Amino acid sequence: MPTLLLSAKELRGLYTVELGLEAVERAFLAHGRGDALMPPKVYLSLPKYDGDFRAMPAFLDGAAGVKWVNAHPRNPQKHGLPTVRAVYILSDPDTASPLAILDGTLLTAWRTGAAGGIASKYLAKKKPRTLGLVGCGVQARVLIDSHRALFGDLELLMADVSEQAAQALQKEKGGRVVSLQEASGADIVCSATPARAPVVRREWVQAGAHINAMGADAPGKQELDPRLLVEGRVFIDDAEQALHSGEVNVPLHDGLFQAGQLAGTLGEVVAGKKPGRTGDEVTVFDSTGLAVQDVALARALYDVARARGVGQLFDLVGDA
Repeated sequence: MPTLLLSAKELRGLYTVELGLEAVERAFLAHGRGDALMPPKVYLSLPKYDGDFRAMPAFLDGAAGVKWVNAHPRNPQKHGLPTVRAVYILSDPDTASPLAILDGTLLTAWRTGAAGGIASKYLAKKKPRTLGLVGCGVQARVLIDSHRALFGDLELLMADVSEQAAQALQKEKGGRVVSLQEASGADIVCSATPARAPVVRREWVQAGAHINAMGADAPGKQELDPRLLVEGRVFIDDAEQALHSGEVNVPLHDGLFQAGQLAGTLGEVVAGKKPGRTGDEVTVFDSTGLAVQDVALARALYDVARARGVGQLFDLVGDA
């Protein structure tokens, strides 16, 4: 069976926000029902190179795959390269044949943006008017796209420690560049930073707001004032990952928050097992990124590529 090679350029021609949202919501549903297989991430920490690698395997809906992805925060300064660079291998679980090798960097950005959108769909107020972006990098762009697809023309409030980054995002997407305090006061707040100390304060967040905490994906990372977790309702994507490396990891370590205070997983909400928003409480989605999201979106992109004849087929693995 030949393997399909899909470049970043080809993926851009295949992807739609709707495709991403559908795939990621399906992944959350399967995860909430217990219908997916997803071993914990494997971390390969390399302090010498100011980064780490992660291996993320998963099985969902007749497709298996693994993502080899990194986090090198100093890449832009040191090498002029993106912080995240990833490769995805999609396999046929029946024959073990490699179906596709595709760019995993775009895959990661798209599914993460879609995850934030799905979280807001189930946890935010019904008719939000403002979307606050705390951090104006690549992730902010896909978060904006997913929220616009779900909620229409939200007013964008953008804040970043880099004025240049905020201005670039404003020029591309519209909205206003504002203070960190004003961005944190939006109906939906999306934080996507590499912070290791809180950048969103409790007193800045309004009653009934929903927060997507997207940045904390390794031990020691933290974006939110712990009081937001203690006083709000916190939903995680996966217990194994979140307790170790999500937004809750530092408050748990410091004894400011207990695992028993978690409201559940987003998958449980999507599956109807746990209630989402119940009133004017602050809700928080702690996103660490699920391998089942990757495999769901990779399979969807693969199916579209085969239907359209996109990509390069080649013999990668021999029969003997």
